[in-house]
Amino acid sequence: MPFVKIHITREGTEPGLDAATAEQKAALIHGVSKLLLDVLGKPMEATFVVIDEVETANWGWGGLPVDEFRAKQNAPHSE
Repeated sequence: MPFVKIHITREGTEPGLDAATAEQKAALIHGVSKLLLDVLGKPMEATFVVIDEVETANWGWGGLPVDEFRAKQNAPHSE
């Protein structure tokens, strides 16, 4: 039985959203399950998918918390 764990950031994909919608999560679950069926022949009813949403305070990039990294990336560069 396949077990798939998906980590996504707890950020919306559209303005005003602070997380993935139920519809987006359902699409991920269906899509991953269908991919395992198509590629490996694993039955969809035997596939488990877990989605973990990670708060932006709980991950980093480039040695910084992600919000600081993004602020640094968006800051005007002095020449």
